[in-house]
Amino acid sequence: MASRTKARVVRLSRSRAKTPTRPRVRDLVEHGRTVVAAEARAIAAVRLDESFAEAVRWILDCKGRVVVTGMGKPGFVAQKISATLASTGTPSLYVHPAEAAHGDLGRIAKDDVVIALSNSGETEEILRLLPALKKIGARIVAVTRDRVNPLARGADLVLAIGNVEEACPLKLAPTASTAVLLAIGDAIAMTVLASRPFDREEYALFHPGGKLGRGLMKVHELMRGAESNPVVREDQPLSAAVAVMTETPGRPGATAVVDAAGKLVGIFTDGDLRRLVEHGETDFARPVSSAMGRNPRTVRPDALVGDAARVLRQARIDQVPVVDAEGRPVGLLDVQDLLAAKIL
Repeated sequence: MASRTKARVVRLSRSRAKTPTRPRVRDLVEHGRTVVAAEARAIAAVRLDESFAEAVRWILDCKGRVVVTGMGKPGFVAQKISATLASTGTPSLYVHPAEAAHGDLGRIAKDDVVIALSNSGETEEILRLLPALKKIGARIVAVTRDRVNPLARGADLVLAIGNVEEACPLKLAPTASTAVLLAIGDAIAMTVLASRPFDREEYALFHPGGKLGRGLMKVHELMRGAESNPVVREDQPLSAAVAVMTETPGRPGATAVVDAAGKLVGIFTDGDLRRLVEHGETDFARPVSSAMGRNPRTVRPDALVGDAARVLRQARIDQVPVVDAEGRPVGLLDVQDLLAAKIL
């Protein structure tokens, strides 16, 4: 019996010995920092030269598209680089090198610039494409370790990233090298962007679905205009202002107040109406000018919606009149419209 008990104790001790020790939070954070530091060092060590400038010139002069390709982890980086180029005004597409060898080479034309990413420069799927790309006539830019590997020798231009030590504990998984590839791709895209006309309006055109793009919309695209723009004259009675606010399509919670020349002199809102009723001031025959808010904040039709949203937030108001160069109200921007467009 004692022998069996002793054997059981031994088995339990061995079992406990095999249980891995739970890493300390401090150790986990410290290791994470070493990875970030390793990738930062790798990016900082990159030295751009005349080849980088030439690649940018090729893209600026490109009559076709910038085709970006890569296999494995660099392939994901290539997709991001292509997306960044496209979203900032440079026509671009990503082509998977394996799929390219099975027909997708037809996406590439002689006026294109091909950017091929491979740290080793020995990626078989990319090397297989080089003869065909040469026949097509597209220019090939290799972003790779050095200038003597197979990809570099087959390219028209080489951006050498140097011998990058991976942040992986095994020194195998692409980590620091992919960070460098991405940084160079971003450097190319942003240098191209800085070298050609491309403003916030064009950026918004390519980003209609995202919050960034919506914030770059112009006020005239979102405001309530024409018959949806409530307006009363300052000499009209309060009852007319209430009627306009009620009968205007969309039932806005405010109306612009104008003088005889049609220029904005004030605004009357639902809040003004509630305060009148709370104080027993129910003489709706008096002119709206006696109860309107004077010197209201305004925005212009060509202002950015994002800027107009800041006006509403800072002033803590729900509506703002939109006026033209002569000070005439041409629309009304309501906070509900901003919420519906997911600007706020």
